[in-house]
Amino acid sequence: MTHTEHLHGGDAVVSAFTAAGADHIFCSSGSEWAPVWESLARHHRDGLPCPGYLDLTHETVAVGMATGYGLITRRPQGVLLHAAPGLLQGSMAVHGALLAGVPMVVASSESTTYGDGPGQDPGGQWYRNLSIVGGPHQVAQPFTKWSNEAAGIHTLPTMITRAAELARRAPAGPAYLNIPLEVLLEEWDGREAKPIAAPGSTHSSPEEADAAAQLIREARNPVIVTETAGREAGGFEALVAFAEAWQIPVVEPDSAVCGNFPRTHPLHAGSDIGPWMDEADLILLVNCRAPFYPPSRRPSEAKIVVIDEVPQRPHVVYQVLFADRYLEGDVANTLRQLTKRAEDLDAAVLTARRSAQEQRHAEEQAAVAAAEAGAEGAEGIDPVLVAATLRRLLDGRDGIVVDETITHSRVVRRHLRTDVSDAYFYVQGGLGQGIAVALGVKLAARERPVVLTIGDGAFAYNPVIPSYDASKAYQLPLLIVVFNNRVYKSMNLNHRRFYPDGAAAETGEWLGTDLHRLPRLASFAEPFGMHTETVDTTEALAPALERALKAVAEGTTAVVDVLVTR
Repeated sequence: MTHTEHLHGGDAVVSAFTAAGADHIFCSSGSEWAPVWESLARHHRDGLPCPGYLDLTHETVAVGMATGYGLITRRPQGVLLHAAPGLLQGSMAVHGALLAGVPMVVASSESTTYGDGPGQDPGGQWYRNLSIVGGPHQVAQPFTKWSNEAAGIHTLPTMITRAAELARRAPAGPAYLNIPLEVLLEEWDGREAKPIAAPGSTHSSPEEADAAAQLIREARNPVIVTETAGREAGGFEALVAFAEAWQIPVVEPDSAVCGNFPRTHPLHAGSDIGPWMDEADLILLVNCRAPFYPPSRRPSEAKIVVIDEVPQRPHVVYQVLFADRYLEGDVANTLRQLTKRAEDLDAAVLTARRSAQEQRHAEEQAAVAAAEAGAEGAEGIDPVLVAATLRRLLDGRDGIVVDETITHSRVVRRHLRTDVSDAYFYVQGGLGQGIAVALGVKLAARERPVVLTIGDGAFAYNPVIPSYDASKAYQLPLLIVVFNNRVYKSMNLNHRRFYPDGAAAETGEWLGTDLHRLPRLASFAEPFGMHTETVDTTEALAPALERALKAVAEGTTAVVDVLVTR
């Protein structure tokens, strides 16, 4: 540091994120972050350790990439947005991170002096355009886990530390910190933040585990239902061992956030909890925030055991679990404790249970094969064929699929049949985040091919140009496969469901759904020098996807727009 340089709030931010273990700071640029940029430039010049910095041109891209990165690493990163407007622009993606359980520290700014105080002039834009009554931390409260303001330079580093620690603890999610520009510009005394420690673990007592194991032992027809067991460190493997030890089928409902159990496993029981509502005598909800719909739909006979570190999620507005018993604490540990208790089981009961599940599994395998055979011979490209072709091409490549389809999401999950952890993620919250989340996943797993499956409607919501810019600037090649049916089909289905004999059905005037007017979706990638294909025949599908995967392996994002029949 030269004699004319002084430490300031920007240095405090960089120091705190470094101590918090952030690998990256994802920034959608705003004028308040000049102190952070100056600090990073100094760190780079002097060879000092600091997080990597990503300069991104849209708030959804910044937050979405932090989400994707956190899905893989499970550690909080830094996200810098611009004032209240930038926070509002990025809020949908922040809410998605909350629903996905991804830790991050999001920060933006305000002015406290509006140019009437001592020190440097913050600029008239804060007085005219950027400020919001109550401060941006008030705006962030509904869609973050914790929201506060760093009111002074002396508390700034420890406030970032606290935000990172809160974000990482269960239920993990984004924390927000409002850092006024005047604080960023203020001189800092250089006291460094202490590196944060990993969260400690809590466990259910042996007595609680014994009681739950006894319920499982007495059950003749139990079932496991899970949404996010795979998000826990070791959760995927622990759930497999638990299910196998007790021979219990596993249902992953449509609300599953990630891959939690191998879809190729004989104990995988599909995505529909419906058949179990009247048949099961014990339902084990493992990290399952919303198992029943409508929420009042109570199982007929089953006792319900909830296994979750924080079963009642504070950010879920309405949550009904019908629990008879809770096992709270580290989920993977709880599953391992229950696995150890799978002793002296009734062989006849296990045989009957295994036989029934084998029949269900065989029927599902046959149904999948029949659907794929039908898609092979269909006129035009059926969505089933797209998912099945992707599965075959990704076999043995250790790929990761990020899914932002709506009407095709069941098809994607059913026919991709992922069988390892961290191989599938479904984008949470509002549409328009998929490309950014996939980029963040790729940043965290550069050696693995990352595929985004997305509908044409969802694609239109994405900030496509800023996303492609980030892909090219940071060498993050993706395969983007668009399931393009030229319609907002989910909206059309709801219209037909609510008004089956209405005026629209009578006249054929279906509003709010037509996407035929959009140009070729792959063409937006052409100015970036990316590989693009538009496919409308079954014969062309596999070769196009093969060429696209080859382009990705060579370092170029590829967009394949597939014109599907439904």
